[in-house]
Amino acid sequence: MEIRVLRYFLTVVREENVTRAAEILHITQPTLSRQIAQMEEEMGVRLFDRSTRRMTLTQEGMLLRRRAEEILTLVDKTEKELTEQQEKIEGIVSIGCGDLAAVQRLAGLLEEFHRYYPRVSFDLYTATADHIKDRMDHGLADAGLLLEPVSVERYEYVRMPRQEQWVAVMHPESPLASLPFVTPADLREVPLILPHRDDVRNELASWFGEEFDHLHVLFTANLPSNSAVMVQHRLACLISVLGSTSFWDQKKITWRPLSPQLQTGCVLAWKRNQPFSSAAKTFLQFARQRLRREQTTETPV
Repeated sequence: MEIRVLRYFLTVVREENVTRAAEILHITQPTLSRQIAQMEEEMGVRLFDRSTRRMTLTQEGMLLRRRAEEILTLVDKTEKELTEQQEKIEGIVSIGCGDLAAVQRLAGLLEEFHRYYPRVSFDLYTATADHIKDRMDHGLADAGLLLEPVSVERYEYVRMPRQEQWVAVMHPESPLASLPFVTPADLREVPLILPHRDDVRNELASWFGEEFDHLHVLFTANLPSNSAVMVQHRLACLISVLGSTSFWDQKKITWRPLSPQLQTGCVLAWKRNQPFSSAAKTFLQFARQRLRREQTTETPV
């Protein structure tokens, strides 16, 4: 039996009329009548005497009324206590993250969390996974959104639901922009900007295959923002994850997917056995619960 239906039942009891009760509840009269009838059918008893113009309770209905009032009083009290407890939690949660598509999901988590805990604020720090891990190790960041491959032996983590897609970013007038996708062979003679992280470059080396030894790597860079300026000035083509390009002006720089397709996972991680503030501890529990729930509800391919 749902709490919502118990509230419907008590409103009908109070008004002694389904039509008036439906108006108060902002639902249609047929919907309310159907809910009451389903309640009676589920319990196998008749709750109202409908032989008069008013909706009067049967003996079973009077018993349910007492129990429903007790249940809803307890529910309201519990909700109030939880709200008061949430309002006591305050502080700053520090989160490191790269320029990733997963930041979109992080924003959704923060938005929902803020509704429950309005006195908690956030410190966002943008950097590579290696730098963010270093900040977590020194207690400067509570959590980090890390692009794989990344070593997480010392961390608790939960996987983000969205994969990061790798793309080639070029000037709109580049010959590469006329292609539907970019292959390793297409990039053989092209000046490139590759990620500064060794483990990520190793991942890209696997994608390039034999072409990797013939690449013209003009730049390495830790974050894509300054790299985009180099691309705009036609100095090089950037290999980056698509999430980094979300707010770039497509008239100044554009991108094409890699072929064969290359995707990378992303995790939200935090230091194992680390003492956290109540705000950080609550956020990590909240994020882990939400993200793991999404994992269990994903439809198998």
